[in-house]
Amino acid sequence: MSEQREAQQANHQTIRLSKGKHAAPTEGACVMELASMLAGEPFSDRPASACPVIGGFLRAYNDRVDEDRRQDLYRYAAEVVGTRGTAEVERARESRCLEWAEERRRERSRPLRWIARSSPPLVDRRLGLDAAGTYAARSIRRHTDRSHAAALALIDELITMGHVSVVTASPEAAADGTATTV
Repeated sequence: MSEQREAQQANHQTIRLSKGKHAAPTEGACVMELASMLAGEPFSDRPASACPVIGGFLRAYNDRVDEDRRQDLYRYAAEVVGTRGTAEVERARESRCLEWAEERRRERSRPLRWIARSSPPLVDRRLGLDAAGTYAARSIRRHTDRSHAAALALIDELITMGHVSVVTASPEAAADGTATTV
């Protein structure tokens, strides 16, 4: 009876994000497992509606960051739902993650060893699109307020890359540059 009550209480409003992979919401959830719950998909850290590049970053970052900073990822569980994009969008996200990781690498003296050292950085395509996101998250050497802010800004940027601007004015206004985009 108490297990049934726990299962009923484990929902998107009560789960505290934790590191690692979980078998069920009653054991906790990482940011991507919570995303699968919000999407109405089977409980998984790889929801079908989420961009694999962003998912790779969020899974790796969720597991590497401290408990307090991890809770800042809560909103991304909702924002990542529906981000799976076209091949072009996902390649652009992949490229941005690699650029971002390269920026982190240049900031320190010793490069990461787990991936080929070349410029631009290469990710083995057989690893899947999420490898670039994972690589970017692992490129953070020390988790500080500054690196955390940069990681959150990258997530925001990656999510935005899939949104198409819509012109909200007449074609004449668009032509003369006075139109606004949403």
